[in-house]
Amino acid sequence: MPGWTTEDIPDQTGRVAVVTGANSGLGYVTARELARKGARVVLACRSEARGTAAGDALVTDVPGAEVGFGRLDLGDLGRVRAFAERFPYDRIDVLVNNAGVMALPYGTTADGFETQFGVNHLGHFALTGRLLPLLLATPGARVVTVSSEMHALANIDLDDLNSEHRYRRWIAYGRSKSANLLFTHEFARRLAAHGADVVAAAAHPGYAATNLQSTAPRMEGRRLVGRMMELGNRAFAQSAEAGALPALYAATAPGVRPDSFTGPSFLMWRGAPAPSWRAPWTLDDAMGERLWAASERLTGVVYDRLRA
Repeated sequence: MPGWTTEDIPDQTGRVAVVTGANSGLGYVTARELARKGARVVLACRSEARGTAAGDALVTDVPGAEVGFGRLDLGDLGRVRAFAERFPYDRIDVLVNNAGVMALPYGTTADGFETQFGVNHLGHFALTGRLLPLLLATPGARVVTVSSEMHALANIDLDDLNSEHRYRRWIAYGRSKSANLLFTHEFARRLAAHGADVVAAAAHPGYAATNLQSTAPRMEGRRLVGRMMELGNRAFAQSAEAGALPALYAATAPGVRPDSFTGPSFLMWRGAPAPSWRAPWTLDDAMGERLWAASERLTGVVYDRLRA
């Protein structure tokens, strides 16, 4: 792992990869580098215009790349179902649950869930469940869910998953990222219990310069905050290329362990991929099982083949 770069990604010829939120930032870099190594990549994006433009850019960056687009709105469970039903391949070797939102003002998804929990966790939970038959049918498949070092802000609150009692945007974000790790933990446990040949792992980018930081200030017209975020990105953040390395490592490197958490090596902030610290509550079996049950109930997506 020391000094691991995109040059170390194994050949991906013949493999199919799905990357959510692949139209920009970490998702675009992840998709581009998988395509560069020969994978057929599906860009799963909410906006058809931005997704198509990203596909065109990717083919320019990687001539001959096999790239497809699939419309996916993680904030709408009906569209998650439609994406899975229209999926054009009979296998999925790599699913990178990358898309996300951060520190938004309070809002709800199409299905009435608090936006950050609904998009960051429930949307990806439903997507993975819908695609599970293809994942189980593909030898050595991997599911990489992108969390954040900011998960340390808060554990999930099973009595208030949708932050209906009190909404604090950064706490809600931390809870959604803890949910990502608890999902990975429980998913890995269930896969192992059923002898499934799928690796569920997690990763985080550290502090990487993407448009994630500026979305909320832009939505609220907070120009000064948006400007400060931009300056912080320029001064302190690593590039999207560097930020994507942990997810790429988790998705492709030999010997990645189930339920591992990969992030930047230097203070969880920047640097080459390395094992990352995670809060103890993200390894709680009982909490993981309860979140799983709540997620199945809320989304209506039941992992029948991985029943506890």
